[in-house]
Amino acid sequence: MLASAIALLAAALMGLAIQRGATCMVAAVAELVEQHKAGRALALAEAALWVGGLVILARMAGWLPDVPAGHAASWQAFAGGVALGLGAWLNAACMFGTIARIGSGQWAWLATPIGYYLACLAVPNVPTGPADMPPALSSLLPLVIGFAALLSWRLVQAQRAPSVAAWLWHPHRATLLIAVTFVITMLTVGAWAYTDALTALARAMNAQLGLRGVMVMALLGGAIGGGWLARSLRPIPVRAIDLVRCLAGGGLMGVGAVLVPGGNDGLIMVGLPLLQAQAWVAVPAMAATIALAIWAAQQWPLANRVAKS
Repeated sequence: MLASAIALLAAALMGLAIQRGATCMVAAVAELVEQHKAGRALALAEAALWVGGLVILARMAGWLPDVPAGHAASWQAFAGGVALGLGAWLNAACMFGTIARIGSGQWAWLATPIGYYLACLAVPNVPTGPADMPPALSSLLPLVIGFAALLSWRLVQAQRAPSVAAWLWHPHRATLLIAVTFVITMLTVGAWAYTDALTALARAMNAQLGLRGVMVMALLGGAIGGGWLARSLRPIPVRAIDLVRCLAGGGLMGVGAVLVPGGNDGLIMVGLPLLQAQAWVAVPAMAATIALAIWAAQQWPLANRVAKS
């Protein structure tokens, strides 16, 4: 019961942090393409580095005997990354960004996880071969060094800040809370990303389905609470076109997640730092697809209308 309560609280805090940080692959790629800035991309990379470093510390302390195993690089992982990118662009937000939008009162984006769930329900499993062995700690030495440097830098910044609470409330630093809560859920209920929870619910393939479903609701509640605290919760009327694009975008991301396998949140937060091969194929494919879609929207009027409608 205690572990379940901690997991629910962590999921709610994760939703709050996602809303505050507006963490989103689509926004990060758009910032790179249109403004030639990498602030959002660096925030995502920092969140992944925090998760990787904390997972290693937990494993060394004996709190996490096993780390999630990945899958071999394959054409399915590449195709899944492309589908994730197209779905995220059509949805105007990745699955992380969807949570941030819901937390801001954009209720049409509640259709995105529904579309994702329906796709996972409808698309048959694609053979991915045997899972890779978890990486040895020695192979993660660069991650350990990067995490130690990042931790030292952030501790110095926090010490110099007039108010630690205000410093942590900054949107960029909200990634720290995302990472911490992500790892807490791993320690209490096992590897958990809300897209994985939706997949498990669709396929009834986990013994903790009830808890994980409630954790998804806690995540959404935390995001809405974050929007209310930040005074950015402004309900927007739901348009039919937004519902269609969100259902379709969520569905495409669901198809991509089945192919890879894995959703963009788990691939970025767990797959990349733990050197899972399928993540290192799918995430670049996803980012490149989003960038190409943004470029196409700038070049052709029809694509531009789709992007802005």
